[in-house]
Amino acid sequence: MELSRVLLVGLLAVGVLFVKEALGIRLPDRNPPVATADHRQQHLEVAVFALGSFWRSEAVFGCLPGVVRTTVGYAGGNKTNPQYRNLGGHAECVKIEYDPKVIQFKQLLDVFWSSHDSRQVFGQGPDVGDQYRSIIFTNGSLEAGLASESKEREQTLSKSSLVTTRIEQLGTFYPAEPDHQKFELKRNRFLLLLMGNLPEEELQGSTMAAKLNSYCAEFCPPKIQMQIYNRISEIVKRGWPLLREL
Repeated sequence: MELSRVLLVGLLAVGVLFVKEALGIRLPDRNPPVATADHRQQHLEVAVFALGSFWRSEAVFGCLPGVVRTTVGYAGGNKTNPQYRNLGGHAECVKIEYDPKVIQFKQLLDVFWSSHDSRQVFGQGPDVGDQYRSIIFTNGSLEAGLASESKEREQTLSKSSLVTTRIEQLGTFYPAEPDHQKFELKRNRFLLLLMGNLPEEELQGSTMAAKLNSYCAEFCPPKIQMQIYNRISEIVKRGWPLLREL
């Protein structure tokens, strides 16, 4: 009886491995390998912006050189632990973790201004509501000064209407529910499979996932958009090995 049980377990293990290899499914590792691009040793800075729906906002920044991680969430309100259907005055926003040696806060500000209508009141595009208001959250006086200067420049370009963007000191940032993270990428089941069906935590911390999220929304610069497309096509032609880097 014991021998039969051992043989059955062995056959099941072989079957699981066969399915895993055949379908490219990634099973959780008991001892996951250390990431080759470990950003924990880097000095990263954080920027938080609100510019409408955070699904779109995350995709706007994810493909920029120097951006390591993106997270959508809530800030600017008074409710502890807000939820998507119960915001308590918070705005939808995106947190950007970036390498200041590659990209500067001033450059992120430029992308912020060019990616939404800062003159629109009580919403952004088709999304209406206070949760979609325009805000630059700052960390300290240096960022506050840069944000104010950029707002003044933006106002000079819009003499006929008032720039409604607010500049606020960043308080607590509350990450949004998992369903809202990497929203555009999660709509593309093929790419998730090609990445190996990463666990939620690993997907959320992945630089590649941030870039692919932007790619799915077609927000990468044209040259990078084409490079990613070619990389994916190459992987598929070779027989669907896992996509580890772009």
